[in-house]
Amino acid sequence: MASLNPLSIPILSLVMLSTLSISTFFSPETEAIGVNWGTASSHPLPPPKVVELLKSNKINKVKLFDADPLVLESLSGSNILVTVGIPNSMLRSLNSSLKAAESWVHDNLTRFVSGGASRVQIEYIAAGDEPFLESYGVQFYPFVVGAAANIHRALVKANLANKVKVVVPCSYDVFRSESGLPSKGHFRPDVNKTMIELLAFLSKHQSPFFVTISPFQSHNENKSISLDFALFRESAHPRNDSHKIYRNSFQWSYDTIITALSKAGFPLIDIIIGQIGWPTDGAANATSAHAEEFMKGLMDHLHTRSGKNPSPQDRPTETYIFSLLDEDRRSIALGNFERHWGVFTFDGQAKYQVDLGQGSRKLANAQDVPYLSSKWCVVNNNRDLSNATALALDACSAADCSVLSPGGSCFNLSWPGNISYAFNSYYQQHEQKAESCAFGGLGLITTVDPSVNSCRFVVELRTSLSVLHRHTLFHWIVSSTVTIFLYLLSDSWR
Repeated sequence: MASLNPLSIPILSLVMLSTLSISTFFSPETEAIGVNWGTASSHPLPPPKVVELLKSNKINKVKLFDADPLVLESLSGSNILVTVGIPNSMLRSLNSSLKAAESWVHDNLTRFVSGGASRVQIEYIAAGDEPFLESYGVQFYPFVVGAAANIHRALVKANLANKVKVVVPCSYDVFRSESGLPSKGHFRPDVNKTMIELLAFLSKHQSPFFVTISPFQSHNENKSISLDFALFRESAHPRNDSHKIYRNSFQWSYDTIITALSKAGFPLIDIIIGQIGWPTDGAANATSAHAEEFMKGLMDHLHTRSGKNPSPQDRPTETYIFSLLDEDRRSIALGNFERHWGVFTFDGQAKYQVDLGQGSRKLANAQDVPYLSSKWCVVNNNRDLSNATALALDACSAADCSVLSPGGSCFNLSWPGNISYAFNSYYQQHEQKAESCAFGGLGLITTVDPSVNSCRFVVELRTSLSVLHRHTLFHWIVSSTVTIFLYLLSDSWR
């Protein structure tokens, strides 16, 4: 039987819009380097462990895509600079009500930034998570700038506007060039008007422009961008534009952004690369080897361009690597690789080595990680397996089978090995409960690791999402939803 292909499987995607990004400052001559840390995981690494991981790698700048109180509490007193985020789902409410913005600032910032030595050092608020992503359509356009403006007003009222800036992370597809040349770059026509309004807001308040660059997705979507060009390889065929020679996809995209900003009337605004990285699984060319090659090429390129007297637009002021950890609940709408952007595995173990500028070329792993018991769920080969594939499809719809996709690390598993992978993924995500390995009598619990070569059958962490976020969920519901709608209700009755 052919290998199980989850590209045709409706995999459950519980999108928790929560991504954290990290950055380490270099010397004054070089830019800050960051890395995104996402928490859309069924069994996330406990926040205190993640903070230990950041500190052990001398990473001192983080960006969140929400304001999870457990995460913020873990960052208290760490001296790590933080960007907190606001989910896209809240933009409409924040745009409509200044009181809602004031409530959000009070609940998510004020109590964390006023604790003396134990305070959280928040420097940015990210209003939305790439709200202009083309696949979202125009649903967030009317609310983005208004929400950002209300958050800024709330910061002014809280006497925090001189410490905290409001930014809006923009996706890799907000800019384009029909000819493919950087000198012809511009913002998408459908978002151009809103983008100019956003840039005017950012410029007025001296906030930077956050934007994603994705050489991996650019290569996947445009075959004229070779793998060599995307990976900074010396063998890449150089490309010319306006007497300028380009040898990699990153600079090609970056200069396209500069042109788009200039055409919009904001040529000197600071640019921060909010997300950039290379996935390690779930698709062709998504491997740890390629990710290491890309990361090393990117670091070398940024360091080279930060030489003597660079112009303000010659390089980004900060660059955030995407991402810190793998996330098995991240949306796979754009591809199964979306769950494998981490420099570290879900349990905090480095997949490859790269010098992020922290002074050590060997990344430190998370220590004393709390795992579930060393046992797995596999298919019982002594039973009638005629219904096994259907059961595996059901398991994958409620678990993570992204590594079984073409190009994935487990794609070459033969039947029924791929059935066992699906069973185990479901079993682990359900806390290894005996009934979660039933599968109509086809499941079998074993203490023998069924991993094959690079295909890892995971044992999950002893920290399920439901347990870890029990009081966080209650806080979010009360503070971020009920309060906002009460304010909206009160405004509507004025």
